Amino acid sequence: MSSRGPQAVARLSRTRDARHDSQHLLLGQRGVGDLGPTFRARYFSLVAQTERDIDDPRERAARFLRQARDYQLGDLPTESRHPLTGDLADLSRHDLPRALQLLKQIDCSCLETVLRKSAGVAALASRMHGCLDRGRRVFIYGCGASGRLSLSLEYLWRLAHRGSDAVRGFMSGGDLALVHSIESFEDHPEYGARQVAESGFQPDDLFVGCTEGGETPSVIGATEAAAAVSRPFFLYCNPDDALSKVTRSWRVLENPSIDKLNLYVGPMTLAGSTRLQASTALMLAAGAALFRVDPTPLLEFLDRLDTGFLIPFIEEEAAIYARGEYVLYETSHYGITILTDTTERAPTFSLPGFENLQDPQRRPSPSYLCMSEAADGASAWRDILLREPITLEWEELVPVPGRQRLSGFDFSRNARAHRQALLGGIRQHVFLIERRGPRLEMQLGTHRAGVEVSSLHPLFEHLLLKMLLNMHSTLLMGRLGRYESNLMTWVRPSNMKLVDRAIRYVAYLLARDGIRVSYEEIAYRCFEKIEELAPDQSIVLETVAALRGS
Repeated sequence: MSSRGPQAVARLSRTRDARHDSQHLLLGQRGVGDLGPTFRARYFSLVAQTERDIDDPRERAARFLRQARDYQLGDLPTESRHPLTGDLADLSRHDLPRALQLLKQIDCSCLETVLRKSAGVAALASRMHGCLDRGRRVFIYGCGASGRLSLSLEYLWRLAHRGSDAVRGFMSGGDLALVHSIESFEDHPEYGARQVAESGFQPDDLFVGCTEGGETPSVIGATEAAAAVSRPFFLYCNPDDALSKVTRSWRVLENPSIDKLNLYVGPMTLAGSTRLQASTALMLAAGAALFRVDPTPLLEFLDRLDTGFLIPFIEEEAAIYARGEYVLYETSHYGITILTDTTERAPTFSLPGFENLQDPQRRPSPSYLCMSEAADGASAWRDILLREPITLEWEELVPVPGRQRLSGFDFSRNARAHRQALLGGIRQHVFLIERRGPRLEMQLGTHRAGVEVSSLHPLFEHLLLKMLLNMHSTLLMGRLGRYESNLMTWVRPSNMKLVDRAIRYVAYLLARDGIRVSYEEIAYRCFEKIEELAPDQSIVLETVAALRGS
């Protein structure tokens, strides 16, 4: 859940058995919402302590297996392999023009899907603006990539309506999760419900839950909590019939008090990487509703755009990392959008996350962010969010998502000096991404490029940059061998869904070589490797190697 290391990550991958034990002790037949604040605090504290006590990797594996059916999501399209990208890893190394053409084609198809959902987007827009016209607030909530898009939509609202608090974006784990992936948080519907309860949400407000797969427990918990007092919206990207096999998802889909908008866009370019097309579809649909804009101009713009200008940037950044050097993304305008891509690289490709100044033994992340006009860390956070950051000061989780921890992420103009002091004599390269006049400009070393974006609504401008950065990072990581074919073989299994994904990938790679191993045995080996390996090692590939040699 944090930089505490693999043992802590595994401990904080919560299990239903542990929750049920503590629930029975405190709740009996009642729900969390029925408790007063004192007992509710005791409940969450006991849950956390119970799960911290589960230290043996085989016991953790056994507990996972007892609830694995709830997280075996391989049949969902968002977890499936895209039929067009089976050779993506090879293309990233040997044919970048073809790879970029393919990724753009799939992104255009994603945008076309949202256009076909115009009636649903219009219904959402009607609900949003009916709420705003009554002087109430719109709350947009997500987890991981969908949480970051929620914060991005609030940022864009504040950019257009300075001083307005009418739109609130929040995400599982609080604002810290924007820069520090807290995947295990998502396994807890009760955490999502608690965030709604503490957010200031009122019955006359509108809650919009966003989940790429339609199965994220924390988003479901938050949506159901909102449905207890109002009529929320639920946005998701898998077919209803596929989600009918997931009990928690079907419960939402069958709830007449929840309005739904299905944005099924098919598999991701990189299997399971919903930071790609699924989060794009969610942000476009929710943003088009919020700003009452037609998405057609974005589709037409991307369709005309020659993305080949990214090639030298992909080659250069990959070469920098291959030499053991580092990158500093610098901007004054696009901070939150750069973070939607760069933060996700850590769990997707098992890279060190952004370093925190409070860690005495901190290790530099491959890339970092510098807000060039911010004088200090607090100012940088205000520039990124256009408000003060909001953290979770929960006793059982402190210091992971709290304000003190957040203050250790300094993205101000001082970041360059902090990073260089940490790197010593190792070089860091500035990757400038900035809005200059009518152009979105990029510069890395001797490479320069620009795109004229003055015709685009700010929502579309930021979505365009998101898609370009997604293409860029996916292909540079392919050049570094951080996935095979179109499989996330370096995924960090830090929540239940990702544990299942890692097990499935191990099984696939073994079966490809004619080796059959049971799901259960792979699970035991995976949990052993989670305990043994550093955060930047591949659990999938190391488990495959161990089982091949057994």
